[in-house]
Amino acid sequence: MTLGALPDTPAPKWKVFSWGLWDWGTQPFNTVITTFVFSVYITSSAFGTENQTSIALSISTGTAGLLIALLAPILGQGADRSGRRMFHLRWQTWLLAAISAALWFVAPEPSYLVLGLVLLAAGNLVGEIANVNYYAAIDKVSTPGTVGRISGLGWGLGYIGGIAILLLIIALRGSEFGADDVRFSMIVCGLWTLVFTIPIFVALRDEKVENPPPRRSLPECYRDLWRSLQRVYRDNPHTVYFLLASALFRDGLGGVFTFGAVLAAGTFGFEFSEVIIFGVAANLVAGVSTMAFGLLDDKLGPKRVILISLSFLVVLGLGVFFLHDQGKTVFWVLGLAMCIFVGPAQSASRSFLARAIPEGKSGEIFGLYATTGRAVSFLSSTFFGLFIVIGAEITGSQETQYFGILGVVVVLLAGLLVMIPVKEGGHSFSKQ
Repeated sequence: MTLGALPDTPAPKWKVFSWGLWDWGTQPFNTVITTFVFSVYITSSAFGTENQTSIALSISTGTAGLLIALLAPILGQGADRSGRRMFHLRWQTWLLAAISAALWFVAPEPSYLVLGLVLLAAGNLVGEIANVNYYAAIDKVSTPGTVGRISGLGWGLGYIGGIAILLLIIALRGSEFGADDVRFSMIVCGLWTLVFTIPIFVALRDEKVENPPPRRSLPECYRDLWRSLQRVYRDNPHTVYFLLASALFRDGLGGVFTFGAVLAAGTFGFEFSEVIIFGVAANLVAGVSTMAFGLLDDKLGPKRVILISLSFLVVLGLGVFFLHDQGKTVFWVLGLAMCIFVGPAQSASRSFLARAIPEGKSGEIFGLYATTGRAVSFLSSTFFGLFIVIGAEITGSQETQYFGILGVVVVLLAGLLVMIPVKEGGHSFSKQ
């Protein structure tokens, strides 16, 4: 092993592609459900006023984030100890598919708002825990010299998968989306995830762990987690600094996707069909840019990719706020421009940490990665709702949704500032 958990020998291309295809298969929850379709549906007038539904969405998102922060590293530890990472990823992935399909039951009435938000939060929880095991499996398909482009391949396939699922839904139901069309698309999302995640489970298998350690109690798991964090800080404190910085900016990146389509519909007056078309264009832009930046990641280093991306996102986000009353063209231009940089920042963040993980600790460290991210995951959702309230107080209007983008920008800027002093390279870890 030359660098942490990453091997010297490249994996066969079909295994690399099968790993990346998981991003493609699970993308419907991110693209169709969280961003462009269901989130717009659940914040529509069928469920309540614009401010009420937007604030309720931010509360459910923040609650899911808290649960993820508590559970992710513990489950990651368990996968490392048992060696059954792919087993856990399989049932988590297919549970996500079931939750996606279950959103069909959310009828367009105020009484179904809570059901919709609970299922949405549950999907976020399961999806994020699954991500821990998926991210940890990158050590099965990449080397120190290819991890950036392979991480970018996964993110890129995810975005392109988002295009494919949106186009499929349009082909099946047309672009004029009603409530029945939204609910039908949830079933399509569930089936899509079920089918396209099969290849990773064929290509990658669990390796038997000889003499696995006994199960640990919850208090023992948290004590182990604390020791792990101390060990990481002792061996390379900048990895801990990175975890703190990425916790902030990844939450901001998530906020861009979670609330972007909501702003398009509520603030810029996009019709549902226009949101879908924007989603196709956004994922195309994001997919291509993420794959391209993945190549730069291996050449320039992930930190530079992250700093460049965050700087542009802060400026573009401010542009969305100040030009919100200039019509749909503003969101088309600035929104698509933001999509150029969201994916590269996410992908480079994953490759930065993958280069630093010691052998046998992938699940635990990526669990810690999820925890540090979700420990502050209430920030974007809370700030989004808070700035809407502040905007209402300042303007005396109840249509101040556009103020929410300032909350997301604040989180992105904080992550950028904390990331600047973080050093990359020279990782060295003890295994115990």
